[in-house]
Amino acid sequence: MPETVPQKPRIAVVGLGSMGFGMATSLRRAGFSVTGCDVSDEAVARFVADGGLGARTPAQAAGGADIVVSVVVNAAQTEAILFGKDGVAETLADDAVFISSATMDPDVARRLAKQLEATGRHYLDAPISGGAQRAAQGELTILASGSPAAFTKARPALDAMAAKLYELGDAAGQGAAFKMINQLLAGVHIAAASEAIAFAAKQGLDIRKVYEVITASAGNSWMFENRMPHVLDGDYAPRSAVDIFVKDLGIIQDMARTAKFPVPVSAAALQMFLMTSASGMGRDDDASVARMYARVTGTQLPGEPK
Repeated sequence: MPETVPQKPRIAVVGLGSMGFGMATSLRRAGFSVTGCDVSDEAVARFVADGGLGARTPAQAAGGADIVVSVVVNAAQTEAILFGKDGVAETLADDAVFISSATMDPDVARRLAKQLEATGRHYLDAPISGGAQRAAQGELTILASGSPAAFTKARPALDAMAAKLYELGDAAGQGAAFKMINQLLAGVHIAAASEAIAFAAKQGLDIRKVYEVITASAGNSWMFENRMPHVLDGDYAPRSAVDIFVKDLGIIQDMARTAKFPVPVSAAALQMFLMTSASGMGRDDDASVARMYARVTGTQLPGEPK
């Protein structure tokens, strides 16, 4: 008899924003049958035009799926996708795995995992890092924790989406905690980079030359090098929005308060993102913190009205 070729798992991706769309296309490029779902009909239509399948609700997308990848903003959206009206817990295949990529409080990740695992399915706590371009290339960094069974079920999808997969523990919550440390540093570095570039402009320096000098000097950071070109070009189309860091640095404050651990530097960074959001730039690129500094101090930046 001819040898049976193992069937590839069926995958659903819920959330086709800049990250989720890239992850879904990476999975489809790896040969999986992928069904996409999003609150935006336009995003679903774009994915279908790209060769994927579309669904109107998470429950429909997850119908019989072996793997569901959830790529949404926060814990509340993740919980709604799991257990809300038309949630995936209604239709997931027995023994399926839910891969949660949202940044959230580790305690919430543990609670959601416990609820889903009670139904006989698996939960992999798997926040992501790397940006939309790396998502589209299947080269994300994934910070994952969960049971050995969850990793085994999720492995085909993880291999297609990640250049670096960190296996950080055998229970949900560890991946979320690692991601929050990353977000603490990322938020602080963006705020510091924005402060520095706006201060340089206030001194009358050529900020393009400042960028050249700093990226070759000890004061450089990945965020300075990555985000400050947006300021130089006056381009604040959101790659990662200000309000993402309002949320994430807020979670860090909650975690730190619970642990009675002081985090004064990230608290100061949170205030800068809050002021930027309150100024009407919450949905703009997170480098807009530099614009907030400039507007408060009457400093001219490229592309900004005088």
